[in-house]
Amino acid sequence: MRVLPLVFALSCATPALAQTCGGDFRDFVQGMRGEAAQMGYDAGTIDAFFAPVRQDQRTLDADRNQGVFRLEFVDFARRVISGARLRNGAANADRHAQIFDEVEARYGVPRGVLLAFWALETDYGAVQGDFNTLNSLVTLAHDCRRPELFRPQVFAALELFRRGQFDLSTTGAWAGEIGQVQMLPADILERGVDGDGDGRVTLKTSVPDALFSGARFLRDIGWQPGQPWLIEVTVPDTLDWAQTGLDTKRTAGAWLADGVTLRGPAMGMTNDMSASLLLPQGRRGPAFLAFTNYDVLFEWNQSFVYVTTAAYLATRLSGAPVFDAGSAPPALSDDQMRILQQRLIARGHDVGAVDGILGRLTRRAVQAEQRRLGLPADAWPTPALLDRL
Repeated sequence: MRVLPLVFALSCATPALAQTCGGDFRDFVQGMRGEAAQMGYDAGTIDAFFAPVRQDQRTLDADRNQGVFRLEFVDFARRVISGARLRNGAANADRHAQIFDEVEARYGVPRGVLLAFWALETDYGAVQGDFNTLNSLVTLAHDCRRPELFRPQVFAALELFRRGQFDLSTTGAWAGEIGQVQMLPADILERGVDGDGDGRVTLKTSVPDALFSGARFLRDIGWQPGQPWLIEVTVPDTLDWAQTGLDTKRTAGAWLADGVTLRGPAMGMTNDMSASLLLPQGRRGPAFLAFTNYDVLFEWNQSFVYVTTAAYLATRLSGAPVFDAGSAPPALSDDQMRILQQRLIARGHDVGAVDGILGRLTRRAVQAEQRRLGLPADAWPTPALLDRL
């Protein structure tokens, strides 16, 4: 059970209000001011916090234009994992070795994993975002796409402001994340750690604070110390493809008995550990055993391609070789993917939004239809499958 600070807990305890969105922006902000007063915040704090708030169209544009996540794993990984990032990762591992040792001893999260998120989120702190955090959060709370996610974050930022831990000029990512590992205000309230001992949690400027806080977040959402997260493997052509995918768990020993072989270090794997066989681009592309810790990473980011890339980068920073890209058939175009999603919905599948992105739900539906049609059920959609549907 998650224990929230009292004031933040009160903000989450009003579900009817938490769903309010849309309408005139000024009226919306006035409503949030009234809600803050009901929570017990004094008028001076409320006025100071909400007075500078402005709607940010740039935030809305960024929210609706996440085209990078339409790339498939191989293309996305090649785009974001550069030689410079790998070299900087190794240099940061050496430079902050004592911090990483302390973090792993306390929270059980290895340096490769933290380095991977530090790299992908902000390029090791170099690019933390230039969106005004308060404006972004209130803008997204007002927008009716995901108000239930962002409205509580506004009140978490208010509580941080009351404590003197949030500056109204704070900038970060368009979705309101702050600092070198990009954490939302509610997570800073719950899991922020003063890693450098200066009495403050400053995720933008303090490497110890950022790394300790990121590790505590992962530990709190279920990270298992001493266990692997992702291991690249080679798969035989005779494998039962219907057993692949994140919905099927088998022991690592069972996969090995079926002819799956490791391409890199075992990273602490034992044969009794539960794992899925992950084929990001079908049976002709890269293949990985994905363990419980891989699933935990989806609490950090919901994008399948992002999480898989971060997990793979963490293995590279831990000594694994470059993945074998294989020879997967070309991906469907954005328009073809949307048509596919519409046809899957027509057959009763839940694919989430019709967004042209091959996410977890769409993969699950594709695999189900491949099984039904007697096709290799590797969850990789092809034009032939689209035609059959």
